Amino acid sequence: MLRVSHSSADLKILRPQNRVRYLKLIALFKIAKGIFLLCFGVSVLFLNNRPKWIDGISDWIDDEALVVHGRAAHYLLTRLQEVLAGGALHAAGLLALFYSAILFTEGIGVYFQQRWAEFLMVFATATLIPFEVWHLYHKLSIGVGAVLLVNCFIVWFLYRVLKREPAHAATTSPKVAVETR
Repeated sequence: MLRVSHSSADLKILRPQNRVRYLKLIALFKIAKGIFLLCFGVSVLFLNNRPKWIDGISDWIDDEALVVHGRAAHYLLTRLQEVLAGGALHAAGLLALFYSAILFTEGIGVYFQQRWAEFLMVFATATLIPFEVWHLYHKLSIGVGAVLLVNCFIVWFLYRVLKREPAHAATTSPKVAVETR
């Protein structure tokens, strides 16, 4: 008879050699997300030449391209320009830079197996899960579902790691007895 057990002692993923491997993969995933958001925030805040670009397209549409439909296209481009020139995009850039700093802190801390970073990652990732569920409910897509599953796995895994290890185990290195003569 085959007996399947899922107690914390039986899970291979929580064994020390596997735990460290998964923690490093999670850390690299968070750092990669941080790099993406850093690039987005910097491009929006500091490399924002979009209003000139949109003005050029708008002028081209008025002059050459859509003579019959020019008013509708011009109206849409004008609205897009207002959003880009307004504060909404600026606020999104600041939010992206702030969240990228959190992701870098989590990722680097977890990579070096700092317990405080694991707590931070559990808290920060768990707070975003309700927003991801809401987004998935309103716009069903494979990408959003995959991100939701990865973040749920991260919260579950780090919770199990933090619950399983005492506070001193994450910060102390194993002691090796060496015989000297």
